[in-house]
Amino acid sequence: MSKKDGCILRVENLEVGFDLRTGFVKAVRGIDLSIPEGKTVALLGESGCGKSLTGMAILRILEEPGRISGGAIRFCHSDGSTEDLAALDEDSKQLMKLRGGEIALISQDARSALTPVYTIGEQIVEMILAHESTSKADAWNRAVSLLAEVGIPAPERRVREYPYQMSGGMCQRALIAMALSCGPRLLIADEPTTALDVTIQAQVLNLLRALQRDKRMSILIITHDMGVVAEMADEVHVMYLGKIVESGDSNTIFRNPQHPYTMGLFTSIPLPDSDPDAPLSHIRGVVPDISHTPEGCPFRGRCPLEMEQCTTMPPKFEMGDGHSVACWLSDPAHGGDS
Repeated sequence: MSKKDGCILRVENLEVGFDLRTGFVKAVRGIDLSIPEGKTVALLGESGCGKSLTGMAILRILEEPGRISGGAIRFCHSDGSTEDLAALDEDSKQLMKLRGGEIALISQDARSALTPVYTIGEQIVEMILAHESTSKADAWNRAVSLLAEVGIPAPERRVREYPYQMSGGMCQRALIAMALSCGPRLLIADEPTTALDVTIQAQVLNLLRALQRDKRMSILIITHDMGVVAEMADEVHVMYLGKIVESGDSNTIFRNPQHPYTMGLFTSIPLPDSDPDAPLSHIRGVVPDISHTPEGCPFRGRCPLEMEQCTTMPPKFEMGDGHSVACWLSDPAHGGDS
């Protein structure tokens, strides 16, 4: 990977799991994804599919007993050099500089992410001083400017307030301001609107889009919400039980989903003109425990189109124009038309 190929980050055959008493259990099982510079890539799937674990692995903030067991996470720095983040020591200066610097995180629960005993301004200033050689006064002025930039009114007053003095939407904006404090080139947004009401969700998404346009940031958005994906994503990776089962640009995935899991996600959404008395469509069953994954296709056992071939893990079949599907139904030899 190089700066010339247009990707800021490339994940190659990444494996993440947990050391348990019964042995090592894989939760992310050999995934590949690329994040182009200045674009938004969505990782979509139900809870328990390994999406957030992937984001934590990229930032190398996995807690024991979790660990990366294989693969590479290649990050392209602003000077064009490339580094495998998976190969770095967790306490290395390179990673400390990278986190909050070139790569920043917005978590799904802003109130938990913000420290309750420090003011918003103190927390933003601490982030700036940790990554840049500047005075505390300049860092404080930048904190005020950042709060204004993310749409917080009266930033000179708010910067001296504590998280409990702000609404959920305000805290999320403050967290975005903190993430932007050192000018990251990649922003990882893990369910950034989950705890917010619909109106505030729209405001936060509009803010992220505007910031990306102005700053040419890349964004990896981790979500189960297809409305968020439709609003934000240029490219989509559908994840199920630690595997990416379908990938493509947003228009392709929404207009022509091919994997039964992706199709199930879409048919589970009630439409505005749906019969209110009709039963809601749903995907049968639940995501299995990672220690009891089925042999073969990970969706086996829940799939309404399951066939004998599904006992073998399907490869990725290329459908054209960057659209790939890991399903035997997409194999010409088993009824597919790719």
